[in-house]
Amino acid sequence: MNLKPSPTHSSRAGGCTLTGALSVTTQVRDAVTVIHGPKGCAHHNFSLFHATSLDNGRVAVPDLVSSSLTESDIVFGGEEALFRTLQAVSERDISAIFVLSTCVVDTIGDDVDAVCNRGYPVPVLHIPTAGFLGGTFQDGVNKALMALSRQARPSVAGSTVNLVGEKNLEYEVDENYAEVTRLLSHLGLTAGLRFVHDIGFDDIETLGSARLNILRDRSLLPVGEYLKDRFGTPYIPAFPAGLSGTLDFIGTVATACGIDGSRALEIERALQAEVLADFADIGESEGFFSGLVTDPESAGAAYETATALHIQITSDAEAPHLPVQPVVGTGGVRRLLHRWRRSLHA
Repeated sequence: MNLKPSPTHSSRAGGCTLTGALSVTTQVRDAVTVIHGPKGCAHHNFSLFHATSLDNGRVAVPDLVSSSLTESDIVFGGEEALFRTLQAVSERDISAIFVLSTCVVDTIGDDVDAVCNRGYPVPVLHIPTAGFLGGTFQDGVNKALMALSRQARPSVAGSTVNLVGEKNLEYEVDENYAEVTRLLSHLGLTAGLRFVHDIGFDDIETLGSARLNILRDRSLLPVGEYLKDRFGTPYIPAFPAGLSGTLDFIGTVATACGIDGSRALEIERALQAEVLADFADIGESEGFFSGLVTDPESAGAAYETATALHIQITSDAEAPHLPVQPVVGTGGVRRLLHRWRRSLHA
């Protein structure tokens, strides 16, 4: 069980459009991401993703390559620098190259699409990720997911369920995946493609064959609509948050797939009662909500959990601090309560 607290003064969903897109493309095992721009953009992101992997217990080195623009390239244009880089990278034993453009490249006006279409031994996909005109981390995520989805073709819907847009930089990405697949299993459903988390380039071809897509959260609604228009796949807008949110999730998925969810709901209600009973020792306590998470789903789940155990939430910052963070499903509530117990018993 991962009980590592999130940093109190940083966000793994922050950063520029480029970083958001990289959180997607670096999860394709047999592809290389080329960052077209100065070396610094690649160095910063390489350090971030490598450190994140180590924090999550994985030793993974992101396959990033920079076109390494110099001052001369920035003055006279960097297209030839990109072409040379793509030629060299395409000679490796890989399945695809993703080209992400930086703010500098958009400023000097390089025709990145033209360079990517010159013809190489492997597919080369350009994802525009310069965010200096107001793009955000999430814009980069959405752009990358939609760009990669174009590698798939509409097909006959099968029996699996895709998970779309997992937050690859959050601490509990694997725990959250396990929780959602547990809930799906109670409905007799199997998780299919993790779009995109630790997959091969050829796996993307199966994207359109799912009976349902489940988005990580509502910031991915444009992606859900795009995939629905492209493949006809309905979607659920978010992973389950909190106790009642988990029950609602089960019911919504069951309805979307034409399944009787009554047994699954019965199992989950019993599990939730068991979880709350396991933490009866911190009932009737008093605490102060802390942390940088302010989204309504996380806050609502925290208040609901506190209410269920009759924990009084005070505005007194001297009281024990109870972290508020994203929780997925009943399993997420259990991990949250472990953290609350440690704080209350400290």
